[in-house]
Amino acid sequence: MDTLDAKRREAAELRARAAEIEAELVHSEADRHWPPKTFYGAYYATSGFLLGGIAAMVSLLVNVIGAPIAGKSPLELIRVYLTFPLGEKALLLTGQETDVYVIGDGVILAIGCCLYIGTGMLLGVPLYYFLARFAGNASLIVRLIVASLLALALWGLMFYGILSWLQPMVCDGNWITDPKVMPPWVAAVTHLVFGWTLAVLYPLGQFTPYQRPTDAPETPEPTTA
Repeated sequence: MDTLDAKRREAAELRARAAEIEAELVHSEADRHWPPKTFYGAYYATSGFLLGGIAAMVSLLVNVIGAPIAGKSPLELIRVYLTFPLGEKALLLTGQETDVYVIGDGVILAIGCCLYIGTGMLLGVPLYYFLARFAGNASLIVRLIVASLLALALWGLMFYGILSWLQPMVCDGNWITDPKVMPPWVAAVTHLVFGWTLAVLYPLGQFTPYQRPTDAPETPEPTTA
């Protein structure tokens, strides 16, 4: 009977040891792939999505503050932005006593602000990705320069590479790239502010690999004489 109990204890110890070895193998396998040995693109794309929303809010705030100085409506940028889905009537929002649509103009402009921020989140993905790719370890000045080039390239692509022909095809008009509606420098500065904000906020989304804490060495107990 004692021999049977001893074998059971030995079997239990072997199972515990096997489980311990399997856990060690799992940790060792995970450590082989962490941290990533190459550029962690998925992480920076996610960071760009989140920070792009903040950058869009900053660029919108700059337009809201700067538009009255130029004699425009504070939400002039949103009105022009909404010409893509709504057409020319978007330029009349809050411009007369009666609402243009059944839904109040203020509600439509609020929806336009949300769409603008959502667009900024989407555009933040490629801009932040390339910013991390080309200037991830650079100084703030270098990041601002790279962000300026990327933002202007994004502006040229979106406005004159896509919207210049897509809006007339969809909405029977071209208001976004019409200099009489919105001067090109306004759109360019808006994109620059967007890019500069991402460059300044870049450290918030920078990848820092997690290091598993190691067991602290045991300190010897003091001996008494």
